[in-house]
Amino acid sequence: MNVATTVKNETATAQKVQVVNELIDPNGKVVGKSTSKATIAANSKGSVQTSIKAKGAQKWSLDNPILYSVKTTVFADGKTVDKNSLKTGFREFRFDPNKGFFLNGENMKVKGVCIHHDAGVLGSAVTKEVWQRRLATLKSIGVNAVRTSHNPQATHLYEACDELGLLVMNEAYDEWEFPKRKWLQGWNVGTPGFEGAFDFFEEWAERDLEDMILRDRNHISIFAWSIGNEVDYPNDPYSHPVLGGEQAGGFTQATYGGYNPEAPDAMRLGAIAKRLAAVVRKNDPSRPVTAGLAGVAMSNETEYPGALDIAGYNYTESKYDEDHKKYPNRVIYGSENRHDIDAWYSVANNEHIFGQFLWTGIDYLGESGSWPSRGFYSGLLDFGGYVKPRGYFRASLWSETPMAYLGTYPTPGRGARNRNNDVWSQLEAQNESNYVERTPSMDAWSVWNYDNEGQSIRVVCYTNCAKARLLLDSKEVGAVKDYDKKTGIIYWDIPFKAGKLEVEAMNANGTVEARYAIETSEAPAAIKAKVDKNSVEKGGMVQVELTVVDKAGRRVMLSDNEVTCHITSGATLMGMESSNNSDMTDYTDNRHRVFHGTMVVYIHAGEKEGKVNVKLTSPWLTSDEVSFEIK
Repeated sequence: MNVATTVKNETATAQKVQVVNELIDPNGKVVGKSTSKATIAANSKGSVQTSIKAKGAQKWSLDNPILYSVKTTVFADGKTVDKNSLKTGFREFRFDPNKGFFLNGENMKVKGVCIHHDAGVLGSAVTKEVWQRRLATLKSIGVNAVRTSHNPQATHLYEACDELGLLVMNEAYDEWEFPKRKWLQGWNVGTPGFEGAFDFFEEWAERDLEDMILRDRNHISIFAWSIGNEVDYPNDPYSHPVLGGEQAGGFTQATYGGYNPEAPDAMRLGAIAKRLAAVVRKNDPSRPVTAGLAGVAMSNETEYPGALDIAGYNYTESKYDEDHKKYPNRVIYGSENRHDIDAWYSVANNEHIFGQFLWTGIDYLGESGSWPSRGFYSGLLDFGGYVKPRGYFRASLWSETPMAYLGTYPTPGRGARNRNNDVWSQLEAQNESNYVERTPSMDAWSVWNYDNEGQSIRVVCYTNCAKARLLLDSKEVGAVKDYDKKTGIIYWDIPFKAGKLEVEAMNANGTVEARYAIETSEAPAAIKAKVDKNSVEKGGMVQVELTVVDKAGRRVMLSDNEVTCHITSGATLMGMESSNNSDMTDYTDNRHRVFHGTMVVYIHAGEKEGKVNVKLTSPWLTSDEVSFEIK
């Protein structure tokens, strides 16, 4: 392990120092040590460089994220004047324009998601415990990478990724020297404004980027630095003659017209990219420089892509093959992508495309639709960190463990509304009685409660197995069907009848490898709660998950009961998050309605040791109580 230690001498005379670096393995054993001497001039900084040999050191990987500690101690006149300890590790990776990405010599696809920095009711005050739960859930459904879109995040996010085994693409900017359009009245609604950080760019861009790299570069999970996202969006603000189809391979950008000679010249992008890339390479030559390109056809006419080591394409799968042939040395990946299966096939079926990052991994505040709407709802996880149906659909594409999931909704064209009058898919809503579905929904919830027996219900199965069959109370109601490679979804239209609906997912030989069942529930009867940890350090965050169940203990998916949280002294309620995007009620009190029968409650531990009791009540329901210790 190569170590560079910067020592600052704040005295008026030169100082002789001794720098001791120790490498400590996960078991706390010192496995390597280096001692260096140097003289640091008065009121200046000096760099002491050394290397530590550690025979038999293990590599950090996604499946085995082994971390080592580097303990640094600085001595002057035989006395300790400063010390520091950080966690890092060993790993190697490389990118090949034809073969993609290799981690520790293994060729693999990056299955990534873009994430924002907020967590629903917590806003931007997201603790490490909350990130650990959310990121572990993402990993459980096959995600192996995150992109910090579009700004650096709190340090504990990177710590969690180091510990869990998730790759990180660390991103700095969403705009450069000019502002981009900002939707102020709702997502893609009204007249845009131009608020942003652009007016600080010239003075702060390079310094901020350097600070980000110096802060984060020892995190073993980070594998690329992104210097920008969609700064090249056509005519927002830059323009180029290629937008008017005036050059070979040109096109007309419909949204804001063709070439606009009055707009900033897109050729400026290359010079700025070179400046930012130089900052990255100066401070960390070990990782590639990247960016998310939104106007690839326009940027290809500039020096922008050439300033990058790896080029991210936002929603531009159509350019993958064309540009691979035209620029054979360019490493290409999807830096921001839709959730549809074709976007994934563009990665899976092209050896030279090393991965993709979905928009998004988790629902986030902002970019709201028409009222009532709290935020953007395209995540694999909801605001509270629970897996949504499209999260299970993604697991069917990305998970290496056999899995199956069942979701339902009224058969399209036969009254596509459920008993709560909710459209069957909030993202792909259709209300016309003659609507014909083109693709089965990836947003079908596990509900088996409908008013009318005999009503035609579409049952969808998301699985990575070769085929599946459907059972109701152990009797076959849906014949064995092969996996549909075109849609990634197996489905049956069956008449509703209360009971236990179960799917058996099988391999090609007919051996059952995965099961998933949902049951018709009765009326809500009780609250069942569990705490994520029985003890917590002072100042830590505890997450209590609660579920509304019927008298048989089954989750009541249609429940929206209002729950009140009572906490004894010693801790503070930070928020109650049920993940309902359309719930616009007060999020600062101790009462909130569950959504799909569930909720997570965030509780901040105080500074006083002792037991904390949490009681959850609701009218007509049996209450529940959990507790934890503050240490």
